Amino acid sequence: MSKPADYTLQQGDQGATVVLTGDWTAEGMGDADNRLIDLLHGSKALTVDLNSMRRCDTAGAYAILKAIDGLAVKGEILARAETRRLLDLVAAAIEAEPTPHVQRHGLYDLLVRVGQGVFNIIDEVIGTFAFIGRLTMSVLRGLANPSRIRWAPIFAQCERAGLDALPIVATGTAFIGAVVALIGINTLQDFGATVFVVETIGIAVLREFGIVITAVLIAGRSASAFAAEIGAMKMRQEIDAMQVMGVDPFDALVLPRFIALLLMMPLLTFVADLSGMAGGMIVTWNLLDLSPTFFLQRIVDNVGATHFWVGISKAPIMAAVIATIGARQGMQVGGDVISLGQRVTSAVVQAIFTIIVIDAVFAVLYMKLDV
Repeated sequence: MSKPADYTLQQGDQGATVVLTGDWTAEGMGDADNRLIDLLHGSKALTVDLNSMRRCDTAGAYAILKAIDGLAVKGEILARAETRRLLDLVAAAIEAEPTPHVQRHGLYDLLVRVGQGVFNIIDEVIGTFAFIGRLTMSVLRGLANPSRIRWAPIFAQCERAGLDALPIVATGTAFIGAVVALIGINTLQDFGATVFVVETIGIAVLREFGIVITAVLIAGRSASAFAAEIGAMKMRQEIDAMQVMGVDPFDALVLPRFIALLLMMPLLTFVADLSGMAGGMIVTWNLLDLSPTFFLQRIVDNVGATHFWVGISKAPIMAAVIATIGARQGMQVGGDVISLGQRVTSAVVQAIFTIIVIDAVFAVLYMKLDV
């Protein structure tokens, strides 16, 4: 039970002594600090005895030092070692110079943020290459000794990252195919060439939209999941425990997700191609009265398999990028929830941005190859 702060003034042969009693804390001090200041202000050579205090915190220490500072002539301070250390600590804090306020301008802050951004990009690039190097070594170890590969986590990730994503991928690309058909019909009818909307749908879906929409959906779904799962394990120090037990986190966590996405992305892209053309076929059937048989025949005759293989060829690269970015951001999570949220967001943003850049690079490459 707390005892209010108080003091007594005692006269002795050696002079007057102020004995502090009770709890000199923020809660128990009350107005004792002001009364002590009034008592000591202007006094000469008073001894201050702190040995009878029960408790003392920084607020009490500050009040005592403020009262002692009012003495005209400083007297002796009697205190236990721990109390004296607290007084010295508070006295040092009082004497410390305040941090000067620097007036900054908007242009200066802008340049600082730009500079920090450049250094962050450099750090990200270096860290990414280091992560890819460790992942490559893990893949090579798995190829050299297939018994090291954990097939159960791979199949589990195939189901979660691949099969469970089929409905959203099929639905999304079906609507994209329908939108491409509507835009094609609206544009080509001015030239009296609405029949060529079939080729437009086939080329657009098979070559670009099938793989890009699939990769973007998987980036938002799986890259975030990889970062969150691995990041949560990092926060709970499970990854550190793996390393203590001699288990490589790349073999146990990163490699199964990498292989699973590498296996499932071509399948998801194939389903996206079928769904996209189905959506376009339904629109042309209803608006142009082109039968499904006619639609599919023109796809076979005029589009062919080249555009399909162009789209499928991008799937492994997209899968590797999504898995690598998601796992790396998970490995970068710190010890707090804010870091987890930031890394999950970074995983999605970086994956989608990289997908768009890679698709543009492939478009230029295939144009140069005349494919």
